[in-house]
Amino acid sequence: MAPRYGDYQLEIYLNGLTGVLPKYPMTAAELERRAKEALPPSIWSYVAGGAGDERTQDANATAFERWGLYPRMFVGATDRDTSVNLCGIELPSPVMMAPVGVVGLCAQDGHGDLATAEAAARTGVPMIASTLSQDPLEEVAARFGDTPGFFQLYTPTDRELAQSLVRRAERAGFKGIVVTLDTWVTGWRPRDLSTSNFPQLRGHCLANYTRDPVFRERVGEDAASDAVVAHWAGIFGNPLTWDDLEWLRSLTDLPLIVKGICHPDDARRAADGGVDAIYVSNHGGRQANGGIPALECLPDVAAATDLPIIFDSGVRSGSDVVKALALGATTVAVGRPYVYGLALGGVDGVVHVLRSILAEADLLMAVDGYGSLADLNPSALKDLR
Repeated sequence: MAPRYGDYQLEIYLNGLTGVLPKYPMTAAELERRAKEALPPSIWSYVAGGAGDERTQDANATAFERWGLYPRMFVGATDRDTSVNLCGIELPSPVMMAPVGVVGLCAQDGHGDLATAEAAARTGVPMIASTLSQDPLEEVAARFGDTPGFFQLYTPTDRELAQSLVRRAERAGFKGIVVTLDTWVTGWRPRDLSTSNFPQLRGHCLANYTRDPVFRERVGEDAASDAVVAHWAGIFGNPLTWDDLEWLRSLTDLPLIVKGICHPDDARRAADGGVDAIYVSNHGGRQANGGIPALECLPDVAAATDLPIIFDSGVRSGSDVVKALALGATTVAVGRPYVYGLALGGVDGVVHVLRSILAEADLLMAVDGYGSLADLNPSALKDLR
């Protein structure tokens, strides 16, 4: 039987009959406001900030306003089929959690990666675990339960280290490797610059490196923290070219997903190079300002290839998820909202945010007469420009 995600609202209303109100915010704006109060200013700037004057970051979110969903009547969408197949992996819904490198610091106990993994286990929403983690990938994967997890790779210049990270992810049980392409160098981020804060240079979120045998061999088993950070900074970013794609493909038999693709020509060339899925994203506007909202790139990329497509950037609600699916996404990854939930309530906060997004998407499909994800295509949308 398909999950009835919309029943979350019944749970909330029934709790209200006994005077129990929701502990966490029900709107994206209130969630963001309260998370800002809960997080230290330096961590808040890292999570909430974007590149330059943040116009691209803001445009990612407002791009969804361009599209309106047609309501279709006499459909009787009593049950909604939200299941999806991503690279041979069956998922109960099309929602995922995007990789967030500083998520470990956003939990009150400093173990946000583990809390996010536990939320994945409780909701069935896969986590894409970042290379930049407070806890090693093996411990994160151990919290997934029956929910598939994916490992996001920031490809270092040290190929042996890259291979070691991928091998560890395979052994830990991750179901796919997501290679981020747009962060071999960090973008110009004024909020972070104003607080002079770069968490990794302070030794945070480097557990996957300090626990790696290749990395430890490079720096020495007893290396001081400043030596560890210096070596990490020297090998972190690899400006990958098309010539590297064959090598990336050779690293694993797991599904290989490339993140940061926004041009249809890049999607076609990646597909020709043997990747298994395309991840349309502009890093939520964190890396490059002055660009195109990722949602505007999605239809052209979807038309360029038959590969599955993961989408993120600017997703704040269940209705955003539905619109992205109609524009060609196979799955839709949420970023900042679940991190804000984590800051407010740990595992419970993340679960609330995910259940809210799933419920809104499910109920929107019900009210507007879309009984399955197959019914969501560009014809379901009207361009409101």
